[in-house]
Amino acid sequence: MIVVVTGTGTEVGKTWFTAATITVVRASGRAVAARKPVQSFDPNDTSPTDAEVLARATGEAPETVCPRHRWLGLAVAPPMAAVALGLEPFTIAELAAEVRAGAPAGADDGAVVFVEGAGGARSPIADDGDTVSLAHALAADRLVIVADAGLGTINSVRLTAAALGNWTPVVALNRYDDADPLHRANRAWLSDRDGYEVVTSAAALAGTLTRPGTPRDRS
Repeated sequence: MIVVVTGTGTEVGKTWFTAATITVVRASGRAVAARKPVQSFDPNDTSPTDAEVLARATGEAPETVCPRHRWLGLAVAPPMAAVALGLEPFTIAELAAEVRAGAPAGADDGAVVFVEGAGGARSPIADDGDTVSLAHALAADRLVIVADAGLGTINSVRLTAAALGNWTPVVALNRYDDADPLHRANRAWLSDRDGYEVVTSAAALAGTLTRPGTPRDRS
């Protein structure tokens, strides 16, 4: 099973939420892996990169999560970083092929492979596409939108979901506090009025991603 994770934008916590969900799935005994097809980052920042955070959750090497030649030391959109660093442009097809080539054994037979995009759903991730393009190239089984639980969430989730076309996403509200009336109202609106499946914890996301059912409509 391939699960593509995107966000409503940067700094919404998609890497943290993905890593936490991986930890829950892994603890259940199910085989799990993570892939970050490409990452751009500030080389002067001493905090772990996204690939390193995901690798800690899965037990893989960071270079398995994101191939070393896709580590771009400039904190802008990956294709922009490639140009600025004097590297060859790369395509969605190339990223998808690398994800497939590095997929763990059993990926077609029960293992869960989380593939995390860069930035928001429409943020450029390759010279010719974004995370939506990547999800289609991978024929992903599920798609998750990670969003902040606070002000502006309804608008950002709606815009992100619209960009997905016929995909039926799960919405994961990060930093959710049930004691916050705004958070509760946002959750209720997205669920009751807009009809999204909304989760507010890694355990809940792990549960919905691993249960049987028809998760998408990509026709």
